[in-house]
Amino acid sequence: MGRRVAICALAQIENEPDIWYLRFQGMVWKCIREILERTGVGFDMETGIRNIITCSDDVFDARTISNNALTDVVGAHYRGEEKMAQDGINGLGYALACILSGHDDLVLLAGHCKESQSESRRMGTNLAFDPFYCRPLGLDFVNVNALQAREYLAKSDVTEDHLAQIVVRSREMAEKNPYARKNKKVSADEVKVSPMLADPIRELHYYPVTDWAVAMLLAGEERAREFTDKPVWITGFGNCLDTYFPGDRDLTSNFPLKRAAARAYRMAGIGDPRTEIPLVEINDSAAHQLPLWAEGLGLADEGRGGAWLDSGGLDRHRVNLSGGMLNGNPIMLGGLARAAEVVLQLRGEAGERQVPGIRRGLAHGTTGASGQHQAVLILER
Repeated sequence: MGRRVAICALAQIENEPDIWYLRFQGMVWKCIREILERTGVGFDMETGIRNIITCSDDVFDARTISNNALTDVVGAHYRGEEKMAQDGINGLGYALACILSGHDDLVLLAGHCKESQSESRRMGTNLAFDPFYCRPLGLDFVNVNALQAREYLAKSDVTEDHLAQIVVRSREMAEKNPYARKNKKVSADEVKVSPMLADPIRELHYYPVTDWAVAMLLAGEERAREFTDKPVWITGFGNCLDTYFPGDRDLTSNFPLKRAAARAYRMAGIGDPRTEIPLVEINDSAAHQLPLWAEGLGLADEGRGGAWLDSGGLDRHRVNLSGGMLNGNPIMLGGLARAAEVVLQLRGEAGERQVPGIRRGLAHGTTGASGQHQAVLILER
């Protein structure tokens, strides 16, 4: 990759169960205002922001063409504004393409989701399926993820004890993250007896409904240091979409993740992710998906996610020091939350959870039932 692209600034609000006191425009404006104040960037057509990428979804905003309500907030009058209705990490890939193509030298990215104002787990994600064969069956992300969990637990060495360990650690890590959703610590026994959500997924095995907003400023390398003395460079990105109908897929094959990771590793010049990536943020909306996605990223052997956990893989690869999505990030923004944590770590701004001397990290995002669409981002300083 010739020209380089940097994330120059990051602003986010705290993840909360229900931000009832702000409309989603207010949530986003808090982030945009911080970006503007911190960097001094403007919106003049010659040297300022001319292109904005927003990440949201009509279902969760409870209106059609919901990005239209953000035009004034993100400064998109008489300039480009594109909506990413996928996991927001793909918005970073989109911004990367805009700058590498020469079309832009600055891109403002903003993402939001008020998941609390919709019935997101069931009715909302049911709409992601086709209206003739799958929606009438009541399919949604939860129960298709449960089909995946049942298959994965049967074919791998991952056990109920492993899942409980993952949840307990997620809550412990999140306590060190001031932007993380505030949840009480839980014991392994509490996880194992929490109510069944969709067999074999229990309530504590699944991420809680959450509201959040985030913004980032990206720039080509010619201009990056106008806005920061600590640029974080995007050195690799890849994504891949699996087959649409769940019945046509092997839900545990990691087909799209393996391909997305291979593209990102190739772009970043990574030969062995186990030794060359010292920090990993995995988008684990369900507990079983953390070891499953670790296998897809090449950090653990196929079907041996349990052995990877037992051998200290989570700490060895510094996985989800943020607490992960399992602690609470809204759907659509799980990958952006992973990228935000890696940016903070690379800038040396991660506070109590800071990894000394870290120079490279991986952020992973996924959306769709059982990880239908996968994306991998490599960031470096």
